[in-house]
Amino acid sequence: MSSSPHPEQSLRLGTRRSPLAMAQAEETRARLLAVHPGLAVVIVPVTASGDKVLDRPLAEIGGKALWTKELDAWLLGGEIDIAVHSAKDVETERPDWLTIAAVLPREDVRDVLVGAASLAALPPGARIGTSAPRRAAQALHLRPDCSVVMFRGNVQTRLAKLDAGEAEVTLLAAAGLNRLGQTGVGAPLDPQHWLPAPGQGAIAIECRTEDAATRVLLAGIDHLPSRHAVMAERALLAALGGNCHSPIAVLTQAAGTDLTMRAAIFSPDGRERVDAEHRFAPGDHAGPAALAADLLAQASAAIRAHFSGPEGG
Repeated sequence: MSSSPHPEQSLRLGTRRSPLAMAQAEETRARLLAVHPGLAVVIVPVTASGDKVLDRPLAEIGGKALWTKELDAWLLGGEIDIAVHSAKDVETERPDWLTIAAVLPREDVRDVLVGAASLAALPPGARIGTSAPRRAAQALHLRPDCSVVMFRGNVQTRLAKLDAGEAEVTLLAAAGLNRLGQTGVGAPLDPQHWLPAPGQGAIAIECRTEDAATRVLLAGIDHLPSRHAVMAERALLAALGGNCHSPIAVLTQAAGTDLTMRAAIFSPDGRERVDAEHRFAPGDHAGPAALAADLLAQASAAIRAHFSGPEGG
């Protein structure tokens, strides 16, 4: 198999059909064409299971695999060459035949609060619309008087639920809003105080591990600082042994040539929170593992019940 592009070479790019997923696919295509001008990139959309069932929390119907399983099947069957995902939607444990071959430059990692200027400004007993355990636990930790109601669906669906009065506020990823051109929506939350999700704001591109030619093409758009941060956060997830019910929040930042990672884990009701911070070199997954061990050592039984540690992750 050739390891360099030639004018007639084409790449079939698999993506979910949602507006945000399509925007991410178009960004990936544009970056590939900028680096490989002779390449033909064909976008192949699929409707993911996670986009079909919107009346239940993701954790109850199959977890993150609902975003990836259709594209995984197409990759395995050779119907597509690459799959484009939001990095935070890719399961921690992936099959050996798949490789995250590129991570695009990371967008804004912040969450945006829509419906109020801040959580402190919410009236007593306000309803917070979210289906994410991290957002729910973090919000209830800060505002235990509030309640959480389930919001699932794409950005427009959740904004419509808010407009319909199903909750006073909801939370969305700034990166998704930016990629959809909706930059004026909501109030961004300071990531130093409201920690993002692992992988938030990053686009991860997978291909078959054995497909050397495609891996070479994707290496041309791989953004190393973003890759280091995202892979460190995935290493933290693996060491914690969390699942779709486990509230995990993390912020990774450059510190000279090192990375600093600050993470928090919660009880699902938000009553308990444990924080820790570690500094380590990029690519050193012992650093995230040590941070995970620190968090679990501090955690109560109410928190540890939702994490299995490295053996179970």
